[in-house]
Amino acid sequence: MKSLRYLLPAILFAALLAVFWKGLFLNPGEVPSPLIGKPAPAFQLEELSTPGQTFATADMRGRPALLNVWATWCAGCRQEHAFLMQLAKSGEVPIYGLNYRDERAPALAWLKDLGDPYEKTAYDPKGEGSLDWGVYGAPETFLMDPAGTVVYKHLGPLNGNVWARDFRPRIEAMQGGRR
Repeated sequence: MKSLRYLLPAILFAALLAVFWKGLFLNPGEVPSPLIGKPAPAFQLEELSTPGQTFATADMRGRPALLNVWATWCAGCRQEHAFLMQLAKSGEVPIYGLNYRDERAPALAWLKDLGDPYEKTAYDPKGEGSLDWGVYGAPETFLMDPAGTVVYKHLGPLNGNVWARDFRPRIEAMQGGRR
């Protein structure tokens, strides 16, 4: 009986250690999303740079596309911005922006100073349009197929390694293996 009293905490500690060990090898940017395999949530928001004009989910259909959620207050967004500029110049995939819980003037200044990689940017100052997407922070990036189905969601900054590992193979698969 006494040995069980000492053995049980050791077993629990070993189980906890095994869970933490497995967690070390998970991809922190890959979070299961209920949107994967489903049509992208519909939204119609004002365009950031053109007040009065709207940007809707339907504007992203017709080819593989990215929706990148960003904000000026987001350190990770600044970290990934140079890569987004490079990706936009490559023409590999159109990038659309969703300016999340931000103010218009600083967001426009950000794009003027750092460059604008987005074909269009939705302005979502209160985060209401982002709710259906399951957005709870920035940066987050969604990959959609030409029909507008969400194929992948990435949390955190994009970079060349993440792109090559998680996005490019999915885009090539959508395009029948051609690049």
